[in-house]
Amino acid sequence: MHRQNILENKKVLVVDDEPDILDTLEELLYMCSVDKASSFDEAIAFLRTKSYDVAILDIMGVKGYDLLKITHRIDIPALMLTAHALTPDNLKISIEQGADAYVPKDKLADITLYVADILNARNQGKKAHVTWFSLLKPVFDKLFGEGWRKKDRTFWDEFDEKQMSTRDDIQKMD
Repeated sequence: MHRQNILENKKVLVVDDEPDILDTLEELLYMCSVDKASSFDEAIAFLRTKSYDVAILDIMGVKGYDLLKITHRIDIPALMLTAHALTPDNLKISIEQGADAYVPKDKLADITLYVADILNARNQGKKAHVTWFSLLKPVFDKLFGEGWRKKDRTFWDEFDEKQMSTRDDIQKMD
């Protein structure tokens, strides 16, 4: 739980077109200051006037990839949250466009773990890929099928290499 103390009083922008998801995220992130946006335009209005420690972005319905490009450009770590865009291609696109994590909506209950992972990694000057991907790879394997990473073997080999380097760095800290 100590790793999640980093969430205390953090400013989080949550963007999703489903009101129940926005409310659930606000409840789960009770220790944070949460702004909720249900559209791209609402999110842009928040981004113009406030700063955030992290953004949680739905992919579908709110132009999530456009928001990802913006948050990446202004150096706000972003977690992509999805139910309908849950594909190997969207996972790869999210990583390529700068997402710090890609989480299926059915893993929403663990959102504090993923957000804490992003913030801890950023505090160490790194991208957060080790914890969320290690935890979710079995989920992706089950959803996407055996050998789903073969289509983009070079990309995933490089991803694994970076992930291993980060894991080694973390282990050296102990």
